[in-house]
Amino acid sequence: MSFTTTTSFRVLVSLSLLLMLAGCTEMSDTKYLKLAHGLDTSHPVHKGMVYMAERVAEKSGGQLQIEIYPSQQLGTERQCLELLQIGSLAMTKVSAAVMENFAPNIQVFSLPYIFRDREHIYHVLDGEVGRELLLQGEKYWLRGLAYFDAGQRSFYSKEPIRTPADLADKKIRVQESVTAMNLVRALGGAPTPISWGELYTALQQGVVDGAENNPPSFYTSRHYEVCKYYTLNEHTAVPDILVIGTVAWNHLTAQEQQWLQEAADEAALYERELWQKAEEEALEAVKAAGVEIIIPDKSLFAEQTHSLLEAYSDQPEKYELIQRIQAVQ
Repeated sequence: MSFTTTTSFRVLVSLSLLLMLAGCTEMSDTKYLKLAHGLDTSHPVHKGMVYMAERVAEKSGGQLQIEIYPSQQLGTERQCLELLQIGSLAMTKVSAAVMENFAPNIQVFSLPYIFRDREHIYHVLDGEVGRELLLQGEKYWLRGLAYFDAGQRSFYSKEPIRTPADLADKKIRVQESVTAMNLVRALGGAPTPISWGELYTALQQGVVDGAENNPPSFYTSRHYEVCKYYTLNEHTAVPDILVIGTVAWNHLTAQEQQWLQEAADEAALYERELWQKAEEEALEAVKAAGVEIIIPDKSLFAEQTHSLLEAYSDQPEKYELIQRIQAVQ
């Protein structure tokens, strides 16, 4: 946290709440919640949030409205979370990887092959473990409402990757994440953190040999123009999380909270349908552009990265979560 004392935090919360309330009531009892995120308006997650806003308005008879600000209009994921904490913003969408800073146990979602398949992912997120982790950030004034599907990450490169051996000494762009870097190292590659905006040029110039991401991101980034091999090894499935600040949440009545939670749950299901369609369309588009889609034996990749899960055996709380996730049917 950036606040040095509890008193200063409370003062900021009070001032921010006054500002927020001034903008929440426009006509009679209508309340407006501001939701900001960094995605463009064509993204399935943005469309899911638009659907949520429509459902909230319908359920509340117009009494509760959500105003959406996409494309980083109000800041980065981290900046939006800080605005939530002081009440200057009501809601945002962040990657579960970003939420690790506020709810450390969410880190387990970033581990390789912790999920068996898409059905297993949904059962975990919709079940007891998923609900527990949504609420773990409340002590930092952040409450998770729902998970949005952000796909499964796979490798793409200039040369084919059919087995882990093909990653040997390959420079693979990764996010600035210890877990992501350890994963590539475990497979024999050389992890290279590079910002997303610089990656296209880095691939062109040979700074890196490949990268990893989900199919829609591979397509929309136009990385397929440089990398003609996409390997569906699906090593991680890190969801996005819809987050509301507890300042905004506690300002809502119990009925308004129910409307919002129901709409968020419905939007999560709706977004999953959009995401699966976006994945199919992306894969078809890159194939048409000359990309070879490789279907590898995923067990080879899982076996070589299994040690990353076992490394948590000396952290009882996280290790128990790993075991609970693996036990979900």
